[in-house]
Amino acid sequence: MFCYNCGCQLSEHDFCTACGADVSLYKKIMYVSNMYYNEGLEKASVRDLTGAVTSLRQSLKFNKNHIEARNLLGLVYFEMGEVVAALSEWVISKNLRPEKNIADDYISRLQSNSARLDSINQTIKKYNQALVYCMQDSKDLAVIQLKKVLSLNPRFIRAHQLLALLYMDSEEWERAERELRKCMDIDRNNTQTLRYLKEVELMLVPDESAKQLPKRKKDEAVRYQSDNEIIIQPLNVKEPKGGGVSTLVNIGIGLVIGLAATYFLMVPAAQSNAKNEAQKTITTISNESDVKTARIQELETETEKLNAEITKLQQEVEGFVGADGTLQAFDSLLTAASVYLENQDIQATAADLESIAQSVNIDETSESFRRLYQTLLSTIGPELAQTYYTEAQQAYTQEDFAAAIEGFNKAVYYDSSSEDALYYLGQAYRRSGDNENAIATYNKVIELFPDSSRARNAQEYINKLTSENQ
Repeated sequence: MFCYNCGCQLSEHDFCTACGADVSLYKKIMYVSNMYYNEGLEKASVRDLTGAVTSLRQSLKFNKNHIEARNLLGLVYFEMGEVVAALSEWVISKNLRPEKNIADDYISRLQSNSARLDSINQTIKKYNQALVYCMQDSKDLAVIQLKKVLSLNPRFIRAHQLLALLYMDSEEWERAERELRKCMDIDRNNTQTLRYLKEVELMLVPDESAKQLPKRKKDEAVRYQSDNEIIIQPLNVKEPKGGGVSTLVNIGIGLVIGLAATYFLMVPAAQSNAKNEAQKTITTISNESDVKTARIQELETETEKLNAEITKLQQEVEGFVGADGTLQAFDSLLTAASVYLENQDIQATAADLESIAQSVNIDETSESFRRLYQTLLSTIGPELAQTYYTEAQQAYTQEDFAAAIEGFNKAVYYDSSSEDALYYLGQAYRRSGDNENAIATYNKVIELFPDSSRARNAQEYINKLTSENQ
């Protein structure tokens, strides 16, 4: 465990041995986070995925930088069929720890398989379409869509649950139970699955209070034996007096009349009903097709807008995290401050500040960035300005005016209140023959220090140079 303040390795003490920070509460928070992570790991190992998600989320609440908990949460989501949620956790994990992170392997395996990515995309679209069908009360179409979803992603728990709910609505209890059992195989402690399964099992249990079937009546018949045969003669049945031919004729006539009545009465009605149902089906499908076409056009328009926004956001992100982005500038500024605080190395800090000033426009950065930059600049400025002023004076004495100009410029940059540095900068320009910059520098001396002897001397040189130019 490392100190949150200085990053050093912590010991058994309740304070950091390097910086002295109180880490007792920090240690407790880290211990609680690790406890929830271990609990989530144990639940995931016994396929209690819902409980594992709850524990891992608790772990991340206490320590959002817990890489192992975040990676495991992504794996649990992936096992539950929530691929988008899993990718989100892995991307966050990769950004927190870019190097030596197994989340990078998980993301690479998905991105390298274009067919898998397309299948995931189709799964999400079809599941959302099934939800739309449910809201439109087109439950048969929703069942078809959910079966397609589960053929692409058999571990998508929410799709299994929604399909089971549709089966329960249509009172197909055995099918609903099969879908819920599949959910249980994936996640054994999902609260919603258990609630649905309880309802299904109640409907599948036979009603013990159902009435028993009535007992059969005793056969009302006379039995007697003739030789080796048993003759059964029903009671209250009279033998027909006529012959069997008339009976067969009557039966045949009755059958013919019945068939004719069935054909002329029932067949036309059945055909009419079939035509009406077919027409209703065609009308329904046509209406749904029109709605889908309009929805597709609307989604395509939204997709174009979203793609444009994604491109814009990617450009903005590149501006933040690129080689010359704002985050890189922040990192450079923090490095410069760290170098100064640790080593008091003014030259190295000055080099870092100059590099930052060249890479970004300080006036366009945030207020906190400018405040830290100016604070660091004002801290090292006077001492650094004196160093550059001394070196420039030596160069000026040796008539090395190019080096003197460079040194006086740096001295003025790091200490704008240095009157002598600004005045001798004008002198160096004048003696090097750069009268235009000399006059501009003398004007600054007069503007910043109007009542000083340097300002009066600067005015004399301005008059002299102006008369020479004329």
